[in-house]
Amino acid sequence: RVLQKMDDVEKMWAAYPAPKRGEIVRQIGEAFRAKHEALAKLVSLEMGKILPEGKGEVQEAVDICDFAVGLSRQINGQVIPSERAEHTIIEMYNPLGKIGIISAFNFPCAVFAWNAAISLVCGNVQVWKGASTTSLVTCAVGRLVGEVFERNGLPGAIASVVIGSGREVGEKIICDPRLKLISFTGSTEIGRRVSTQVHSRFGRTILELGGNNAIIVM
Repeated sequence: RVLQKMDDVEKMWAAYPAPKRGEIVRQIGEAFRAKHEALAKLVSLEMGKILPEGKGEVQEAVDICDFAVGLSRQINGQVIPSERAEHTIIEMYNPLGKIGIISAFNFPCAVFAWNAAISLVCGNVQVWKGASTTSLVTCAVGRLVGEVFERNGLPGAIASVVIGSGREVGEKIICDPRLKLISFTGSTEIGRRVSTQVHSRFGRTILELGGNNAIIVM
């Protein structure tokens, strides 16, 4: 049902002017700024990192939104001379369409923002599954983003959020051919599975992989 709703808004969002998409992302950044302290405390409480690190993570979300706003006015193509008389070749970038974002527990807010801010200004619609161990942060961030779309009279399905385990929900995301790109942050083992599955249908991936080593801060 989530992807069906994304189907309904995909063409509308792609046709929305890029600078106006940037304005929406600017407002998302402002929403992060307004809830900086509360969101940082939630990240620290649920994920377990110290509060200064939680504050730094939320600031990263703010910063990437600022970056993406500028990018929204720089999605340039080229005008290329043609060998045919009275013809001009115009290069123009088009959105991929629907993409999936699967983030890890260690950066439950920032990794989403890194992906979402760039994806949104480029005209994609997206579904995000945060780690099941940090679902409160996922819900809080999803609500902040959803409220921005609502205030602007835009459907929340542009930036959808789902909650669930990787085995159930994550597997459905990586196996759905309607999602043209999957961005996955997590272990090398699962990343290999994501890569195999998505590339088998000639989909695209962004993989940020690593180990599962734990550190205790005394």
